[in-house]
Amino acid sequence: MNSIAENHILNAKKILYGGDYNPEQWPREIWEEDMKLFKGAGVDTVTLNTFGWAALQPSEEEYSFDKLDEIMDMAERNGLSVCLATSTAAHPAWMAARYPDILRVEFNGMKRKFGGRHNSCPNSPTYRKYSVRLARKLAERYGSRKHLIAWHVSNEYGGECYCENCEKAFRVWLRKKYGTIDQLNAAWNTAFWGHTFYSWEEIVLPNLLSEHFEYDRSQFQSITLDYKRFNSESILECYLLEYQAIKEITPQIPVTTNLMGFYKTLDYQKWAPHMDVISWDNYPANEDTPARIAMNHDLMRSLKGGQSFLLMEQTPSVTNWLPYNALKRPGVMRLWSYQAVAHGADSVLFFQMRRSITACEKLHGALIDHVGTGNTRVYREAAALGAELSRLGAQTLGARTRAKAAIYVDWDNWWAVECSAGPSCELRYLDEVYRYYEALHSLNVPVDFVGEKDDLSGYALVIAPVLYMTKPGYDQVLREYVQSGGCLVSTFFSGIADENDRIITGGYPGKLRDILGIWVEESDALPAGTKNSFCLETDFRKNRAEKSGENGKENCGKECGGKTYDALLLCDLLHCEGARVLGRFQEDFYAGFPAVTEYAFGKGYAYYVACRSEAAFYRDFLEVLCRHFGAESLLPPVPGLEVCLRENENGSFLFLLNHGTETVRTQAANGRGGEELLTGRVVKDGEILEIGSKDVMIIRQAIPAPDRP
Repeated sequence: MNSIAENHILNAKKILYGGDYNPEQWPREIWEEDMKLFKGAGVDTVTLNTFGWAALQPSEEEYSFDKLDEIMDMAERNGLSVCLATSTAAHPAWMAARYPDILRVEFNGMKRKFGGRHNSCPNSPTYRKYSVRLARKLAERYGSRKHLIAWHVSNEYGGECYCENCEKAFRVWLRKKYGTIDQLNAAWNTAFWGHTFYSWEEIVLPNLLSEHFEYDRSQFQSITLDYKRFNSESILECYLLEYQAIKEITPQIPVTTNLMGFYKTLDYQKWAPHMDVISWDNYPANEDTPARIAMNHDLMRSLKGGQSFLLMEQTPSVTNWLPYNALKRPGVMRLWSYQAVAHGADSVLFFQMRRSITACEKLHGALIDHVGTGNTRVYREAAALGAELSRLGAQTLGARTRAKAAIYVDWDNWWAVECSAGPSCELRYLDEVYRYYEALHSLNVPVDFVGEKDDLSGYALVIAPVLYMTKPGYDQVLREYVQSGGCLVSTFFSGIADENDRIITGGYPGKLRDILGIWVEESDALPAGTKNSFCLETDFRKNRAEKSGENGKENCGKECGGKTYDALLLCDLLHCEGARVLGRFQEDFYAGFPAVTEYAFGKGYAYYVACRSEAAFYRDFLEVLCRHFGAESLLPPVPGLEVCLRENENGSFLFLLNHGTETVRTQAANGRGGEELLTGRVVKDGEILEIGSKDVMIIRQAIPAPDRP
């Protein structure tokens, strides 16, 4: 499947440039104006038919493709490649009126009426019937078009449904998973609160009418966890039904759907194997840091083992749904576009090409604004970027990132952590993941995200923040990784429960206890505004003489001779079982208890961080680990300067992106000289480089950069 995507989409002559185009919203005389403006901006690719279902199917048996035929012909005449959407993200009004089973039921039990989008029940027989029929008709009609480069199924899948169709389908799903009602009762431990079930029909969906006292908190987590799995799989089934219908007719054309970064509702690690190429929509919030944006890109790149992805959507100027919709400052659109490319994108596509005049997205940015000409700042910036991408050509296409550091993420773990009643209402799984990612990003250390099925053997460092859930066999994966010489970092609230959210008895962190060499007795939740502190040895890899005893306070030493950091959110009170103490809590009744530990296990080491801390800790701690275990920085860190490296048969591409407000300086050290692709000048090894605010450099070396010790 991967080879199909790479051999078709990535055979383009350059990075794909353009985006969502909705000519059906405009009179035909506007279309030719658009074609001229597209040409002037260097646009070569458009996504069509994203929301065309109502126009394509005006009644149950009637289909009308005349206007879409015209649009496809126009795109072909003007040399535009097309990513053709199936338009099944919004069903027609007549369908909702005639078949109300297609409408979703909300978390609070409210039955929806027609309106909005993502309003189709994923388990509605009506939706599945008509969406697949339309996808097949589109494939039959347009599959032979030479300028069709990809299929785009639906659009931004998401949301949940709690209708009767879903409830019945959930019972079928549970029966397939557990086999018997007795096995389900055992897995869920339904003896709690008198929840024992005697027939499948007694099981109801977990929502505000049943198990939840708020959206993020469930009174019976095992039921909620299985519903979230079921919902993600139900929506995936809808995608697969369209995918399969399309592939029967056009097996050579790759199929995708646009994901949304770290989107909690859908388990993208389960979706990725069924996508020929990953694509996603990048819409950062105003407060998002460059690291937060980069983290989403790196997840998308990691979903298919490092395969390059498509940036399917971003706004060229302003987003319309934030509380305060700030403009992208001059240079930011270009900067963020190259940031996507630096992290693995082989396209730069926008939503939207011409700004709508009504409804929800009329104030969302576009290449062509309401003035209807190219005489705008946004258009000029887009045209300049289009010209640059044309000069870059195909050089970076398919290039990969070689990361020696990885962060383990798991949607089941995410769901389970955040639907639990306790230990803290402020505990958010992704926040803890981000703290470690941000530190590595600031150190210019490339990062992959790995899941339970990914091979860890190529990584020098693996971080598993808040590994609350230990899935069957995954403790052995981590055990073998460390025993073979790997470096593992785990944190507070880890090893607590199994895949059914049942507590693993016998002492935390459960099945991870022997790997980490510790026993956690209890955890202290610190309210907002309160904190403890801990002291950490300055370079703990050099000072390895101290041994800890069985009790957490034995042989502790009153002074660590290092640096003090804040201890926040949760503090684990732990005892060492062979682990060495690197840092200790300094306040409250557990002053002197270990806060950071190291355990030599086989040929490798396992570290445990017993609390949340501040940014300085993560950076200092990981800098030591990266330096000693071989996950080295691409270049020495410079505040505001992001550094990335991609490699393919054309060479190595070093991206330097200045997100700051001032010019920064760095050195093309360690053999990082080469041709700067955006200007054509030669950068000498060791040369001091100046990168202006919001500017970018891409330095190509003719051969891949050598591995470093």
